[in-house]
Amino acid sequence: MKSFIVIAVDGGAASGKSSTSRAVASRQNLLHVDTGAHYRTVSLALLRAGLTPADAAKVPAALAGIAPSTVVEGRAARLAMGGELPADAQIRTPEVNAAVSQFAAIPEVRKFLFDYQRDQVREARERGFDGLIMEGRDIGSVILPDADLRLFLEADLVARAARRAAEGQADAVAERDRRDATRAAAPMVCPTGATRIDNTHLSLEQVVDLICGMVDTKRAAARV
Repeated sequence: MKSFIVIAVDGGAASGKSSTSRAVASRQNLLHVDTGAHYRTVSLALLRAGLTPADAAKVPAALAGIAPSTVVEGRAARLAMGGELPADAQIRTPEVNAAVSQFAAIPEVRKFLFDYQRDQVREARERGFDGLIMEGRDIGSVILPDADLRLFLEADLVARAARRAAEGQADAVAERDRRDATRAAAPMVCPTGATRIDNTHLSLEQVVDLICGMVDTKRAAARV
């Protein structure tokens, strides 16, 4: 029987967090949680409510009546707000891209998602997965500091900008990183003790092989 494992994956925009985490989840039967999508979903809800990041004082009231819930599709855990699950394309528009880092810097937004995100470990256990892999910008430092495996993915700016362009997305990678790294609430950092993986010149398969090897090593040690 496989030991349950919790993996925290952090990194900047277009550092390969989502594609890597999805592939690792598939190989290891893990529940994949994309917290960047959580902030995009909340941002979409706030934009639909007529708010902008400049309306920080109005954010708590806007969020108060919206209950977050989890919808699992395959191995992906997705956030529904007030029972509505937005399509992936709706949370990746240029408007959401431009606002998400600013909304995510608002402490009340982070507080709204904090307990919900930590509770995804329970969701993974109860739904019969062999573990959880959660990606974002403050997972190993704030949300899951006791994760069995903490990783920080990085790549140079040219490679990351090219990845976004290949996806057909308009996303100011450097500016989003600057905002995420300098915000007062849970800034993006490489957690102390986390393993850095520079994937600038690595294929997705190489990175996934590397991480799965780490997972297998952790599980083998847990059985001793």
